[in-house]
Amino acid sequence: MIKTFSQRLTPPYSGLVQIAESDTYRALTLDANVWEIQYVNRSHVRVGTVTRSDIKTRSIASEQQSEDLADPKLIELLDFLGDVELPFKAQDHFEYWLLDDKTKAPLALLFSCKQAEQMSKFPSRASWTALPDSLMPIIKTQAEIDAGNPPVNYRFESLVAERAGINSRASWFDRHTDHDTLFPQCLVSEVWESDEQQSLCTRYIERQAPRLLMLQGLDQKKRQALESCCTPHALEVARFSELYPEVIDVEMINALRVEARLREASGETANTRIRLN
Repeated sequence: MIKTFSQRLTPPYSGLVQIAESDTYRALTLDANVWEIQYVNRSHVRVGTVTRSDIKTRSIASEQQSEDLADPKLIELLDFLGDVELPFKAQDHFEYWLLDDKTKAPLALLFSCKQAEQMSKFPSRASWTALPDSLMPIIKTQAEIDAGNPPVNYRFESLVAERAGINSRASWFDRHTDHDTLFPQCLVSEVWESDEQQSLCTRYIERQAPRLLMLQGLDQKKRQALESCCTPHALEVARFSELYPEVIDVEMINALRVEARLREASGETANTRIRLN
């Protein structure tokens, strides 16, 4: 039997990884195109990768021996992936949040998992990291360039750390039972005291919109707002959009996907390198 689920890829939040798992093999994808195949009981040792176009022919890019690739359990998994419907339901409802030093409210998501016994396997450190500028560059203003300011990503990360306090603390929550707790929809607080702080937060979240749209449970107002931020990032939208659980402005998202195909045909690629394990 093959189980399916998705979970947020942290830290830092990079998207939702889709997982199809049997008792022997697991397949993971972040874009519905390239699947990484791993052994389940060998500390997730990598078997190889397979693209959507290669699944039907079972052509796995692998360094493993040929007998591994002929395993009926592996063939069963590849056959399953050929007709699978994405995205899978998110099951990582146990969440480890950095807390606001003053209010003790959830400030930024650190980790998440789907089983209570997995919680002890995560680091206990209470520090949040932003997606780095090397993977998600955020355009600086001319004033920031003239002043030689560090990347927006780093400055926002420092802002979150400052708000968490010197003796930062974090806590586990269960979304299935913690109904009275207010959790930031975009996985980090969007309410800040000064205009400068608010600007750093807004720019970070707007730049992360193509990935944030993979989140399940966003209300329609927030999803629509994030979609409106995606126009400059057609290549990223094209890569991740098949994993969006809902699209409000279908015409706009489709137009970005068409734009991406044209840009890719001219040789342009998106900087979306993300590790899966």
